[in-house]
Amino acid sequence: MGGYLTVAIAYLLTQAGVGVEEVAELVAFSYIPHTWKFLWAPVVDTTLSRKTWYLSAGLVSAVGIFATGVIPAEHRFLPLLYAAVLVSNVAVTFLAMASESLMAYNTRPDQQGRAGGWFQAGNLGGMGLGGGAGLWLAQNLAEPWMAGAVLAVACALCAVALLFVPEPPRIARSSHYGRTLLAVLRDLWSVARSRTGILALLICFLPIGTGAASNLWSAVADDWHASADTVALVTGALTGVVCAIGCLVGGYGSDRMDRKTSYALYGLLMAICAVAMALAPRTEAMYATFVLIYAFIQGLTYAGFTAVVLEAIGLGAAATKYNLFASLSNMPIAYMTVVDGWGHTRWGAAGLLETEAVIGLAGIVVFAAVAMALPRRAMPAL
Repeated sequence: MGGYLTVAIAYLLTQAGVGVEEVAELVAFSYIPHTWKFLWAPVVDTTLSRKTWYLSAGLVSAVGIFATGVIPAEHRFLPLLYAAVLVSNVAVTFLAMASESLMAYNTRPDQQGRAGGWFQAGNLGGMGLGGGAGLWLAQNLAEPWMAGAVLAVACALCAVALLFVPEPPRIARSSHYGRTLLAVLRDLWSVARSRTGILALLICFLPIGTGAASNLWSAVADDWHASADTVALVTGALTGVVCAIGCLVGGYGSDRMDRKTSYALYGLLMAICAVAMALAPRTEAMYATFVLIYAFIQGLTYAGFTAVVLEAIGLGAAATKYNLFASLSNMPIAYMTVVDGWGHTRWGAAGLLETEAVIGLAGIVVFAAVAMALPRRAMPAL
């Protein structure tokens, strides 16, 4: 869903005369359900099985992708696109919650970094492949909506993997749903008040390694004189593969050093990449080179994020706890996408990249200061 929107739909909109800033606002809007999903995460922990949630949410997501492809990519249809994007991404949140809970219960502590790497390899790899395939199909099939139909079928078929995944035990439930929910919230609070939990929450909220510029690569491709085929190949299939490799490397790296430190280090590499791209010539070759370098580093940061969260949450109400962190992490992605679009409108491509880099570096400084200020002893338990 994310790749189809940020690569295929974004490119088609800009080619139809929609401004980069408006495209950025649409992409940022898609993050709203992901920002607030922790509010309904307890439903996944306390009601149906994780596999049932995955299957039902996956089917609704597939329908949402199809609907997004049916709506013409034109300025006058933007309100309909907003509605389709909202419904689709609400469904995606439930799909993600089921995946995260299954992962938390089926991962040993010493493998949390690697599990995070593989998890995000599927996430970012699917985003790149889905976006690139969506744009290529939209350019080459008789009707643009056919691309959405193909991607919708591919999304629905992902549910086949459920046959090979053990269902974790359900949380002990009281006969009164309110008491069950209260137990989930107590579990969440126990994590949030620990030093590890505080730093994990902070590192998720700060604009470190957001990868927000990747949401606009297809929208700003003209600044580098990149053709539609280059955009489809580089931001799609190649980005998917490179992101997946970065996720695996980042996951293994997070298992070999302090996980929060590794995440901050990956964020620093992303800021350096953005500055280098801003200084490089505006050619198609440079576009392809730096988009792929950025994609590799984005894989590092996403794997590092998942490792930080898995380390902090433990078991229990895994979907609720994971999604508190994930919701906070989507806030900087959303607002940095808007800020990047604003920077492009005012200062061009270099302004987009340099704005992201400066804000990212500021986030790292804030995190380091808070980490040094917090006591290393454990916070008192309830």
